[in-house]
Amino acid sequence: MPRYSVERKAAVLKKLLPPHNRSVVSVATEEGISDATLYSWLKQCREKGVPVPGYTQSDNEWSADAKLAVVIETATLSEAELG
Repeated sequence: MPRYSVERKAAVLKKLLPPHNRSVVSVATEEGISDATLYSWLKQCREKGVPVPGYTQSDNEWSADAKLAVVIETATLSEAELG
């Protein structure tokens, strides 16, 4: 099983997480990394409280840092962009 550097993993996750929210399939194909690996990385992010698209959390599951990150990330977006 290949090992990926912290920098490469962060760069790939950046494509999967907000604001880009690209699909796992497209990023896996582009990067040459298996879907299963990317889903595992997203699961690890979710367990750390990072907002992950495609997974609905209740208010109790979001960390304060994750809530603040979402507010900051979306603060400059218009109503149409938020929709």
